[in-house]
Amino acid sequence: MTDLSDLPPAWSGRRALAWPAVPLLVALALWAYAVRHTDVSRLDDYGLVSALHPAFWAGLAVLTTGFWFTVRDARRPGAWSAAYVLGLLVMERATQAVLYPTPLYAWAWKHEAVIDHLLTAGGLQTADQVGDMAVYDQWPGFFAAQAALQRLLGVDSTAMFMAWWPLVSSLMLLLPLLLIYRTFTEDRRLIWTAVWLFYVANWVGQDYFSPQSVAYALHVGVLAVVLRRFGRSAVRRGRPRQAVWTVVITVMIVAIVISHQLTPGMLAVCLLALCLSRRYRDWVPLVTTVVIFLAWCLTAALPFLSAAMPDMIRSIGDVGANVETGYGATPTGTGAIATSWAARLLSGSVLLLAAVGVLRQRVLRHRAWPLLLVAAAPLPMFAASSYGSEMIFRVLLFMLPGAAFFAAAALLPKVRTLAADAAAQETGHRQTTGTAGPRRWGIGTWVPLAALLGGTLAFVPAYSGKDRINYFPPQEVALVRQLFDQAPDGSMVVAANRNYPDAYADYWSIDHYWFLDDARSHVDRIVRDPAATLADDMAGVERPARAYFLLTQGQLANSEMNGQLDKAQLDRIRTSVAASPRFRLVAENSAGWLYVLKQSGGAER
Repeated sequence: MTDLSDLPPAWSGRRALAWPAVPLLVALALWAYAVRHTDVSRLDDYGLVSALHPAFWAGLAVLTTGFWFTVRDARRPGAWSAAYVLGLLVMERATQAVLYPTPLYAWAWKHEAVIDHLLTAGGLQTADQVGDMAVYDQWPGFFAAQAALQRLLGVDSTAMFMAWWPLVSSLMLLLPLLLIYRTFTEDRRLIWTAVWLFYVANWVGQDYFSPQSVAYALHVGVLAVVLRRFGRSAVRRGRPRQAVWTVVITVMIVAIVISHQLTPGMLAVCLLALCLSRRYRDWVPLVTTVVIFLAWCLTAALPFLSAAMPDMIRSIGDVGANVETGYGATPTGTGAIATSWAARLLSGSVLLLAAVGVLRQRVLRHRAWPLLLVAAAPLPMFAASSYGSEMIFRVLLFMLPGAAFFAAAALLPKVRTLAADAAAQETGHRQTTGTAGPRRWGIGTWVPLAALLGGTLAFVPAYSGKDRINYFPPQEVALVRQLFDQAPDGSMVVAANRNYPDAYADYWSIDHYWFLDDARSHVDRIVRDPAATLADDMAGVERPARAYFLLTQGQLANSEMNGQLDKAQLDRIRTSVAASPRFRLVAENSAGWLYVLKQSGGAER
């Protein structure tokens, strides 16, 4: 007979399995406390970093530490690692949506204007109707889908939900990432650590309300299907299944092609790299992508490409110019520079860890060779185009799924093959039923934890360090909307740059002029004699249209932190306009000023 007093109590086993809930709940409680006690009304050059309550940083540290000790323990169900990753996404991507009363990013507001145009115009228009904004009409997939969603939800504007888009678009990536990583290993430690590193290193800021956020998720989805279902072993299992998966990826490829310009090219080079390996000789995905992409470029997108082709051809091969930042894209000031270096160090560290993982994990290097090809494939795009000085960031983004996988491998013990994993799991199970020695936490635990914690904390300044530029307070939104509520069709809005909410509102009926986009010589003329130069630039507008000069908090922050005009120069411009008899103040508040150019002849309202 067994003496029941010698058996461990059942509750102790359940308690041991459930302990990961403690740091997870503590971290989320600290996060909730932090967001309730964080004031974003006055952001400095460090953005959200200096505004966050210290409890946020403590919560992030607790979350990372709890994740690391949970994911390393093979006895823990994978659901705990998933819960920690979801907690990370909440702290990373939902914090801004909770803290800020208005959506971030001028580009997100621009996309809201494009959707409004589709709903207003009822169809696509050409360059002679809407100027360079016609590029959005020639890649309308995302905007048409959002317009349909807006009507389905019955909301007045996509601004009602676009603040939460970073969280939504990040969640869209979770399933395809898991599918990709599970293609090459069943080691839950490696899979979830790679997912964690992917989200930590994805500071590039393309997850906001934008076509590329959806196109990128579809890109990763196509790669997941191809890696799992189009290898030699999968093809041998039967052609009928291949036909089904071909239809699936074709639908996703069409959605990518009609939504974004760059992503189809990135997908094509990744699929080409796979075709060059012996495991993936099925050319159907690549041919499908190229044919659909070319068909769209030669039909719907032809007007834009015809005008842009000379510049695109000139940029081919000019790697130096393609990775060089242009005027107004160089961080200035201690906060902006520190943020820029945090982002660089974070990306460099992940890429360095990936190189270490490739060298260290010999078995994994052989088994996951296709993923290594996918990670390296975007590099030649440096020679193709500058993509508005953003190609370096986009290449990093598309390298990230593979880079995160091998970076995670550098933080973990040796990874075995799938067959060895199964044997190890069985052996581990038997060992847990026998006598187990004391667990030791050595350098192999604490050094990787320090690296993981450092990268997780560095994400915050890399991702949110420029929130002084990206956040528009309600007063700024109200001022801009007051402008467009009163501006007649044919009016002109003049501003320093486009970094303000609704900067593209009514772009089909109102002209927009951002003088910092002009040649530097003309900008210097404006600085020397602001009111007279601006009045001359705005003089061509005839009644009943009006010419407005708008200067807001967002413009000032963008100009200062990106090395255009400093605060003294911008103050000089505003003071000159305010003192000029040719301008009249229409409205002002704590976030900006609105002036109208007085028109000759007749009474001035």
